[in-house]
Amino acid sequence: MPRSKRASAKAPTQRQLKVGELIRHALSEIFTRGEIVDEVLSRYSLTVPEVRMTPDLKLATAYVFPLGGEGAAEVVAQLGKHKRFLRGEVAKRVNMKFMPELRFKIDTSFESSRRIDELLASPKVARDLDS
Repeated sequence: MPRSKRASAKAPTQRQLKVGELIRHALSEIFTRGEIVDEVLSRYSLTVPEVRMTPDLKLATAYVFPLGGEGAAEVVAQLGKHKRFLRGEVAKRVNMKFMPELRFKIDTSFESSRRIDELLASPKVARDLDS
């Protein structure tokens, strides 16, 4: 029986997790200090809940989300335009032999948790949980 792609995926190594967390902190610091001069990005307060690293540590995918959720696609597009600058700034803060390429994606975990909360609060689910 063929295994699904997800089932065959390995869990991230300690090294991947550590490097991802270092890059996440560096990006958060850059966003908090407003070091990117951009009209669009200056309107948003960004969070970086997670950075995932590839096994070879050559690619970092940063999941970002503007507080309030408005303009997430616009924010990701603008960050993509500034990825070379951001890579250089992260390299100044994180001591690595090779700095990974940065990619930005919208973090959907907040939306997923909100949807789960709504489902749990619905009368049908509440009725089933009380039984």
